Amino acid sequence: MVSRTNKFRGRSRYHGRGKKAGRGAGKRGGRGNAGINKHRLMTRLKYMPGHWGMHGFNRHPSLRNVNISINTQEVQALADGDSINLSEMGYDKLLGKGRIDRAIHITVAEA
Repeated sequence: MVSRTNKFRGRSRYHGRGKKAGRGAGKRGGRGNAGINKHRLMTRLKYMPGHWGMHGFNRHPSLRNVNISINTQEVQALADGDSINLSEMGYDKLLGKGRIDRAIHITVAEA
């Protein structure tokens, strides 16, 4: 049963929007990122500063150098004696993955 006080306070059936307002996305200015460059520009500038545009650097492909590398676990299988020259075999860089169980003298340009 409705109390006498609630009758005086009035009814709020449509919550101040009118009868048909608030049904779709027009009341909030569109759904999702709609209007991000128009009426929601300040929201984008404040909360998404790095959302648009390109970031970082890309070197020209002719300036990139690709090293032909080999891991230390593969070197032991290639070495016949106690020394190996990886530069003569066509490798540019020695990486550190794996373990070897004997001492090998390795010659390479980069490690």
